[in-house]
Amino acid sequence: MATMKTWNLKSRPVGAPTPDNWELAEDAIPVAGDGEYVAETLWLSIDPYMRGRMNDAKSYAQPVPIGGRMEGGTVGRVIESKTPDVPVGSHVLYSGGWSTHWKATAKGTQIVDENVVPLSAYVGMMGMPGMTAWAGLHNIGKPVAGETLVVAAATGPVGTMVGQIAKAKGLRVVGIAGGAEKCAFAVDELGFDACLDRNDPDMTAKLKEAVPNGIDIYWENVGGPIFQAVWPLMNPFSRMPVCGVISFYNATQAPTGRDWGPQIFRDILTKRILVRGFIVWDYQEQYSQFVNEFVPMIQEGRINVREDVSQGIESAPQSLIDVLNGDNFGKKVIKVA
Repeated sequence: MATMKTWNLKSRPVGAPTPDNWELAEDAIPVAGDGEYVAETLWLSIDPYMRGRMNDAKSYAQPVPIGGRMEGGTVGRVIESKTPDVPVGSHVLYSGGWSTHWKATAKGTQIVDENVVPLSAYVGMMGMPGMTAWAGLHNIGKPVAGETLVVAAATGPVGTMVGQIAKAKGLRVVGIAGGAEKCAFAVDELGFDACLDRNDPDMTAKLKEAVPNGIDIYWENVGGPIFQAVWPLMNPFSRMPVCGVISFYNATQAPTGRDWGPQIFRDILTKRILVRGFIVWDYQEQYSQFVNEFVPMIQEGRINVREDVSQGIESAPQSLIDVLNGDNFGKKVIKVA
């Protein structure tokens, strides 16, 4: 009997997750019923939002139940089908989760073409990270040539796309990343105008030097000390798309120290700053517009990506732990089959 492997949530973490929070199960590969298909996973995406799914807390999405399969975007190959909309042999994008196989219907499934971009890109630059960058900039950032954009986690999957899209639109782009190697990549390979090491004790002063005209758009996906360095430099009528606050994902208590609340709200008022959080699928109806703009940029070589690839479904827990610690370099994906 052919079997599949699946990572299920064993316990909810307190603070940073550990490998003990998951359990690897082995079961029979499912059989397709009427209107269903079965796919084997080729690529699994590992993303920071997965940490939130491990908590039993009210959020924009339901948590993974104890004993339930961990969620995650996947690209797979269809090995059995009883729906004409998803034929055997086709490649599909679906939220198949941390498993070597999944069963689904055509609803929520997208057939993808490896002749357009590599299959792994459909969970990266052509998937949730790329769409997040495009939608946040298009709808909230509203970039204008000549403006200055700062992006934290600049060499991560979203930050990489944010910076490159902004450069293509004629902005000055300053990245913030963890370490000299990542900063060199942002400048030399991605074309950023500057990149600062978040671990540099003089980062705040160097950021001020890097943005002599202030900051018009700050892409927030980290929070914490980086936000505190950026906020005083925000210009009147600046915009701040907020797609994540990874520095707090493992926190077990509220941060201590200076209360930034009064200053933040005063600046929002007096500088008329727009701060808006969003979830990528708030703009799902714009996906075709994103594809039409983004695919030519990829095919013309105007978008550079870096993937951090692990091998085998067994590597999923440690891969997420690494992402939450900032130990990945580029889009974290797992080659499953």
